[in-house]
Amino acid sequence: MATMQERAELHKTIWKIANDLRGSVDGWEFKAYVLGSIFYRFISENICDYIHQLMKDAGQPDFDYSNISDGMAENIRQKMVEEKGYFILPSQLFQNVVKTAEKDENLNERLTNIFRSIEASAIGTASEEDLRGLFSDFSVDSASLGSTVIKRNQLLAKVLQTVAQMELGSKYNDTENDTFGDTYEFLMQMYASQAGKSGGEFFTPQQVSELLAQLASWNNPNINKVYDPACGSGSLLLKFAKTIGKQNPNLQYFGQEVNPTTYNLCRINMFLHNVNFDNFDIRLEDTLLKPQHMQDAPFDAIVSNPPYSLKWEGKDNAILINDERYAPAGVLAPKSAADLAFTMHMLWHLSERGTAAIVEFPGVLYRGGDEKKIRQYLIKNNYVDTVIQLPANLFFGVGIATCIIVLKKSAKVDSSVLFIDASKLFQKDGNKNVLLPEHQDKIMELYEARKDEQYLAKLVKNDDILENDCNLSVSSYVEQEDTREVINIEEVNAKLETLVKEGYELNEKIVTIIKELEG
Repeated sequence: MATMQERAELHKTIWKIANDLRGSVDGWEFKAYVLGSIFYRFISENICDYIHQLMKDAGQPDFDYSNISDGMAENIRQKMVEEKGYFILPSQLFQNVVKTAEKDENLNERLTNIFRSIEASAIGTASEEDLRGLFSDFSVDSASLGSTVIKRNQLLAKVLQTVAQMELGSKYNDTENDTFGDTYEFLMQMYASQAGKSGGEFFTPQQVSELLAQLASWNNPNINKVYDPACGSGSLLLKFAKTIGKQNPNLQYFGQEVNPTTYNLCRINMFLHNVNFDNFDIRLEDTLLKPQHMQDAPFDAIVSNPPYSLKWEGKDNAILINDERYAPAGVLAPKSAADLAFTMHMLWHLSERGTAAIVEFPGVLYRGGDEKKIRQYLIKNNYVDTVIQLPANLFFGVGIATCIIVLKKSAKVDSSVLFIDASKLFQKDGNKNVLLPEHQDKIMELYEARKDEQYLAKLVKNDDILENDCNLSVSSYVEQEDTREVINIEEVNAKLETLVKEGYELNEKIVTIIKELEG
C-alpha cells in the first residue's frame, strides 16, 4: 500500500501530465476525457481481475480473459452482468484498445461503439440505471479536440496511452487499494480549483467531507444507509466507504443530483471506489420538487453541501406548502434562497436515531422573515444539535465563511444548541484555507464534549435562542478573543514624560545656537 507521500507524488505527476496533455483545450471540458479514460481503464481491469479470481478458484490460475475470443467470452456475459453490473468483451478492453490506438484511423468510432456496448450490456437488468449515460460526456467528435478527425484521434490516443502509463491498481477485492478512487478525486479537486465557482458546485473539499462524515456517524455504529440529496460528484457519500463501509460491506449509498454531468461523475466515482451497483442508488432529478428517495427513507446518516441561495419556485407553487417535507414549518423558504428548503427536506428523511450534517450559507442563521419562522420551528422542536462556524475560503469559488448545522431528532441529549467557532482553525495553502487533521480533531473534541470552552464553544438553551430572535449565528454566543495588544498606561506615561523632557532640552539647545549665530 502506497504511503501518503508516495500518493502525493503520484497525484502531482498525474496532474502535470493531464494538464500538459490537454494543450489548448479548456481544462474544465477536457476533464471528461481524462476522467472517462481512467474509468474505462478501471472497469476493464476490474472485470478481468474478477474473472481471473473466479478461474483461479476453479483451478485455472493461468487464465487470461484479455486473450480469449469474443465468442468464447459471451458464455459468461450473463453472469458478469448479474454480479458486476456490466460486461466488456475482450476486444473492447482498455488494455487491448490502447495497444493499437495510435495507428487506429477509426479510433473515434471504435470508442463510441465500445462505450455504447458497455452501457447496452446492462439494459433490462438491475444495473441499467447505474450504467446509462456514463460515457455521454466523452464526446469523441468534439471540435475542441482538433479541427479534423485525424487530429482528434491523435489526441484521444495520447489520452489513452497516458492513462495506461499511470501507476494505478484495481484489484476488485482489495479494500485497501483505492488508488483509482483517490486519483479520480484528486483530479476532480484540481479541475474544480481551476474552474472556480462552477467547480465548487460539484466538489466539496475532502477535509470538509471528512468532517461532515465524522459528525454524521459519531456515536452511531448501526448505520446501514447514507444519503446526500445534492450529491455532486459523490465525495461526501464516499467518505463513508472508507470508514463505516469497511466494517459494513452492505452499506447503501443514496444520492440525488440535478446536473447530468455531475450525476455521471458521481456514479463513476462509486464504481471507482469499488461500491457495487446494487449498493448505490444515485438519481438524476430536482431534489426540492421531485424527491426520488422518499420510499427509501429514513436514513441514519445524511451529509450534504447543497447549492447556496438557490432560486426555486417556493410560494409560486401552491402544492409545495402542503408537501409533507415543508408543511410542518408552516412556511416555505424564500424563492430567492432555497437553503432551508434543503434543510427541511433532509430533516424529513432523517431517522429518529440519525444525524444530518449540512453545510449552510451563513445568512440562513440570522435572516428574518420566513427563514426566521423555519428556524423557530427547528429550535422549538429541539432538532438543532450543533452549529459550527467554519473558516473562510475553504470552498472553490466561495470565499465567504460557511457553517455546518447538525440536526438530530430524538437522539439529542438536551434541549440546547452547541455553538462552535472554528473560524480560526485552518492553515493557509496557496490561495485557499484548509482544515488539517488536527483542526478536524479539535472540532470533534468540542462536539463530543458538548460543553463551554472559552473563545471556542458555548452550549445555549433553546429558550435563550428563541428569545434572541431565533438567531443561530455562532458569533452571537461564542465570545471572541481580544487579540489586540494590551497597552500599559504607566509605561506610556513614562515614555511620554521622557519625550517631553527631551523636547525641552532640544529646544533650549536650539535657542542657544540661534543666539550665538546672532551675536
